[in-house]
Amino acid sequence: MSKEQKYSLFNDVCGFVDDAAKHMNLNPGLIEQIKQCNSIYKFNFPLRHEDGTYETLTGYRVQHSHHKLPVKGGIRYSEHVNEDEVKGLAALMTYKCALVNVPFGGAKGGVRIDPLKYNENQLEKITRRYTSELIKKKFIGPAIDVPAPDYGTSAREMAWIVDTYEAFNPELINAKGCVTGKPLSQHGIDGRTEATGQGVFFGVREAVQVEEDMQLLGLSVGMKGKTVIIQGLGNVGFYSAKYIQEAGAKIVGVAEWNGGIYDPDGVDIEALKSYQLKNKGFKGYTKGEFIKNSLEMLTYECDILVPAALENQITKENAKNIKAKIIAEAANGPVTQEAEKILLENGVLVIPDMYLNAGGVTVSYFEWLKNLSRVSFGKLEKRYDMEKYDKLLKTIENATGERFTDQEKDLLIKGASERDLVLSGLEETMVEAYHAMNKTRKDKNIQSLRTAAFILAIERIAVSYMDLGIFP
Repeated sequence: MSKEQKYSLFNDVCGFVDDAAKHMNLNPGLIEQIKQCNSIYKFNFPLRHEDGTYETLTGYRVQHSHHKLPVKGGIRYSEHVNEDEVKGLAALMTYKCALVNVPFGGAKGGVRIDPLKYNENQLEKITRRYTSELIKKKFIGPAIDVPAPDYGTSAREMAWIVDTYEAFNPELINAKGCVTGKPLSQHGIDGRTEATGQGVFFGVREAVQVEEDMQLLGLSVGMKGKTVIIQGLGNVGFYSAKYIQEAGAKIVGVAEWNGGIYDPDGVDIEALKSYQLKNKGFKGYTKGEFIKNSLEMLTYECDILVPAALENQITKENAKNIKAKIIAEAANGPVTQEAEKILLENGVLVIPDMYLNAGGVTVSYFEWLKNLSRVSFGKLEKRYDMEKYDKLLKTIENATGERFTDQEKDLLIKGASERDLVLSGLEETMVEAYHAMNKTRKDKNIQSLRTAAFILAIERIAVSYMDLGIFP
């Protein structure tokens, strides 16, 4: 039996729900309804190659929970896409949205391909055909199901999706809201690119601010001086590392699928990323030791380990060797349920994925709102605010006889841009959710932040289902 057949992400997620349900007084039938996927769509479609040959591709879209509509979740292009993985990721999206109070149900989609084996023209054909299949079955729309980028997709694919959707729905004024993570030219939102990584930083920052928790781990309060290893230097890994480094932590290692770099003196993330883009990997990078088997780096000495690649990276096999005091799950499902039990026994603080990588869906929510309102955030009030602050400064100057410098005026009079407002909303969401989750953990006298997160999320979903009632 293959590793893929043995391991089930969906069963893992359901296991986390069962763990949380033990601490709650909810009807078992309601828990079962919350766990199950509402709709699963699997389909096959052909791709004609330029040499006239054909290939049959398999696509998926899973809508896990309709307790809130629309449902929301990314589309991934990967050879490992299968029904169980998509179900598991869709379920995680449900609990993630509920935890951070974003009013979406969870969904996920994907096509089983290796995107590196196809050219841009072929990827466009695949994306547009995938979208048309979703449109046919009403599995996409601003009020129904709103996809986003995920592993193997980007703003480029989202632009193809919105163009295809608009071609099928020319009369729909809110059509741009059918997908998020779009380029700015297609009414995307400023700040979306770095949103997940920025959210990871906010989450880690909040965790290390709690003095009581840091004392138990034998760590000082705050980011400064913490040693960090990152697995994965894609979008999420890079921005997580960048903001963590800027806050004063030291990145001592970066692991990628084709090798890693380790340097106890600290890795310059911007320089390493530039090298990776030019050379398709870290081999030959002179500032640090090249580690061929980068999976070993998960067990290296550090304060904070940030797995930001794929799921199922920390298992019962390597969990006992983890030396990090904090594991910050930037990826989806990087720690298996069995592994987490070992880590908790060893006193490791695991910041769960369903909370930590919610920055993407939070900012996607802001983008969706922007598309529905058809106006950029800050556009209406920015100049008004600047004028108001200018008058306030002049009043202070007249009353005191003192004068502000031009630099001080620029700083104080500045009106909030769309990016400023997006990051402010993201920070508020991540800060509130962390402390609510941590409070639940302590109130229930449990060790696992993940179980606390599921308790909070399930409570909110249960209330929603009970208030909706059953139709018919």
